Amino acid sequence: MLTNGHFYHQTIRRTVSVFGTIFNDIFVIRKDSAGATKDQMKVPLAYGPRQKFLARLEESPKLNDTSMGIKLPRMSFEITSMAYDPARQLAKTTKFSVASTTLNKKIGVYVAAPYTIGMQLNIMAKTQDDGLQIIEQIIPYFQPSYTVTIKNIPGSEAIKTDMPITLTGVNMSDEYEGDFTQRRVIIYTLDFDIKTNFYGPVDGEQATIRTTKTDINRTGSDLYLERVNTTTNPVDAGVNDVYGYTETYNFFEGDD
Repeated sequence: MLTNGHFYHQTIRRTVSVFGTIFNDIFVIRKDSAGATKDQMKVPLAYGPRQKFLARLEESPKLNDTSMGIKLPRMSFEITSMAYDPARQLAKTTKFSVASTTLNKKIGVYVAAPYTIGMQLNIMAKTQDDGLQIIEQIIPYFQPSYTVTIKNIPGSEAIKTDMPITLTGVNMSDEYEGDFTQRRVIIYTLDFDIKTNFYGPVDGEQATIRTTKTDINRTGSDLYLERVNTTTNPVDAGVNDVYGYTETYNFFEGDD
């Protein structure tokens, strides 16, 4: 078996959530001929393929029939690919310890497996101006990357990594079919690459070491000459505290 027990860090779920959060506060404003704002709406965002929403549009193709059709503009996003990223792989046997959420405890974990997740954002609009408003609220932040910091493992505040989200392409299609009473759908497709990390199981919590003793003996002899005691200062310092060290020296005149 690959593991000795179940573990689930919600890596993909967290990646999808973070990606969606970036685009969940975009608005479209419509103005009258005098330039005054007559309408403002927040653009809906949902996870799912664009074909799903286009199918809903086809259920009510008339522009003046909104009883069953979905409202435009709106956005949808979905995962399109997932690939291993060997350029970011560190030594696989490297293990590090970090602070746990439990006071004065720590956990151990091996380095993560780096992957690149492909994500696609679809912007569906009825008019070109609506689509352009949305596009211009997104593109300036990706030059070409936008980086967010995420917590990789639940139960540890210390394991955080930067997650670059890179805009790799923008495409536009105008799916206008039928007569002038039919719905027009302008679709902007934005493709992104997200650098993320998959961590394996975490070791159980271990106590924090605050005191060490180092014995120094004569070369080629079992005779101890000196003992160095090193203790955190203050003695009850936690993993995330700011602390120093206090060293004391004991000298021996004979065998210990």
